[in-house]
Amino acid sequence: MQRTPNPGPVHRLVPSPAGRVHLVEQGSGPLVLLVHGFPESWYSWRHQLPALAEAGYRAVAVDVRGYGRSSRPEAVEAYRMLDLVADNAAVVQALGEQSAVIVGHDWGSPIAATSALLRPETFRAVGLLSVPYTPPGGPRPTEVFARMGGDEEFYISYFQRPGRAEAEIEPDVRGWLGGLYAALSADTMPPPGAPHPYFVSPGGTMRDRAPADGRLPAWLTEDDLDVYAGEFERTGLTGALNRYRNMDRDWEDLADHAGAPITQPSLFIGGSLDASTTWLAKAMAAYPTTLPNLAGSHVLDGCGHFVQQERPEETNRLLIDWLDSLTL
Repeated sequence: MQRTPNPGPVHRLVPSPAGRVHLVEQGSGPLVLLVHGFPESWYSWRHQLPALAEAGYRAVAVDVRGYGRSSRPEAVEAYRMLDLVADNAAVVQALGEQSAVIVGHDWGSPIAATSALLRPETFRAVGLLSVPYTPPGGPRPTEVFARMGGDEEFYISYFQRPGRAEAEIEPDVRGWLGGLYAALSADTMPPPGAPHPYFVSPGGTMRDRAPADGRLPAWLTEDDLDVYAGEFERTGLTGALNRYRNMDRDWEDLADHAGAPITQPSLFIGGSLDASTTWLAKAMAAYPTTLPNLAGSHVLDGCGHFVQQERPEETNRLLIDWLDSLTL
C-alpha cells in the first residue's frame, strides 16, 4: 500500500446511543478503529495514529463511553458490553463507512472481540492486544473472581461496589494512575515473588501494591501522565469502573453466544511479563478453535501490559504488516 504524507490528528464528536463519542482521527484509507483499555483514553494510541495514517489507513481512536469527552451515563447498567458494541457500530456509521477493522487493548480487547462477534458485517477483522480472546460462557464471572487470591481480594472484585475504588483514587488521581501504570510495566513492575498488584490485602488498597519509589515506566513521561490525570481529574473514574460492574450482566446478555468463535481475520499481541497474557495461556492455546483465522499470536519478550506504548515500533510493525495482508 502506498505511503503518503498525512495531516495531523483531528478531534471530533460523533453521535452515539449514549449521546456522543469523542474520537481522534488521522489519515485516509480503510478504517481502523482503536479501542483503549482501563484506565486510559484515546491517548494510549498516540504512537499508532500517525504510523497507521502514514501506512495508508484511516486511524480512529475513540474515548470509550465513560471516558474523556465521550458521554458518561449515570446508570451502572449503561456500561454493559452490548452498549459498547453499539457505540462502536455508531462510530463507523457516523464516519460514513460500511465496515472497519477494530483493534483493542486491555478492556478494549474484549470490547473489540465482542464487536466482531456480534457485528461481523461491520467489523471485518479484529486485533487484540494484551487480553486474549475468551468466548462467552463458563461460570458466572463474579463467582470466579471471588475464588481468586485466597485471603486477598482480586482487583475486579474490589471494583464491584460503587464508590469503593473511587474513594481510594479520588484524593490523588495522578499518583494512583502513575502507580498502576508502573506496577504493570516491564521496567517498573514488582520483582518476581513480590505481592501482585492485581490483588488487595485485607483492609488494604490497590495503591499499596504500587512501586514505593514513585518511578514512572520509561514509556510514560511526566507530560503523558499529566494528560491521563487531567482527563480523570475532570471526569472521575466511575464511568470507567462501571465497565467492571457489568461483567455478570454481560455473561447473561451473551449466553446465546457461549463458546462462539470469531471467524474474521484476527491478530493477537501480548507481553511476556503481562499477567493478562500468562494467566490466560489456556485461552491462547484454544486459538485454533476460538480464532480460526488468526494470522499471528505474538508475545513480545520482556514487555509488560501496555504493549502499544511500551513497544510502539514493534507493535506498529505487527499491526501494519497484518493490515496490509488483509483484503480491505
